[in-house]
Amino acid sequence: MRIALLGYGKMGKTIEQIAINRGHSISLKINHDEDELNFSDTDVAIDFSLPTTAIKNIKAAIDANVPVISGTTGWLDKYGDVTNYCKSKNGAFLYASNFSLGVNIFFEVNRVLATLIADYKDYNLDIEEIHHTQKLDAPSGTAISLANDIISNSNYKNWELDNGDTDTIKIHAKRIENVPGTHTVNYNSEVDTIEIKHTAHNRQGFALGAVIAAEWIADKKGVFSMKDVLGLNVK
Repeated sequence: MRIALLGYGKMGKTIEQIAINRGHSISLKINHDEDELNFSDTDVAIDFSLPTTAIKNIKAAIDANVPVISGTTGWLDKYGDVTNYCKSKNGAFLYASNFSLGVNIFFEVNRVLATLIADYKDYNLDIEEIHHTQKLDAPSGTAISLANDIISNSNYKNWELDNGDTDTIKIHAKRIENVPGTHTVNYNSEVDTIEIKHTAHNRQGFALGAVIAAEWIADKKGVFSMKDVLGLNVK
């Protein structure tokens, strides 16, 4: 499979190594804003660029009839526009706030816990995320996904960074050197604390998940998520 890397920073380079080890080749490497992208020798595109260029990259791949997956965060206020564009072009697109297998299992545990604890009002909820100092957006896309899944399965109405009322989830974002990503969901009461936590030790898990997602979407049409890739939508 020939893969275009739209974004060639630390994650892009890790994806390249894993893709080559799995027998794929790299057809295109972009690490800056390009007016025109040549997808003529590409089977699938992986976007880990910047919020300012992700939408253009994704639409360019769709226009070229190239399936595209994206792990870029910070542009999701336009997610609906991008998915509608993909559908109108009969393209293939998959977005994930986190491609790690462990994190996607963590998402499922988070949803179940939110459902179980929803009726117990004595617990106060907060989410903490820690990332490396080069991460540009806060809170992380993974933290936002955790919060949105809790909102969908509880009485919480919204999330805010560091602040919030009783029906708002507080997300605390910390930036510490050389931390790939740590996410903790805390339910605190006067008598106890329930905590679930995922700690990434390196970028390998994120990159491997992205390559697996690219392999999965290569012959498909539609809008997908990692739940589709991992079969978590199957009841």
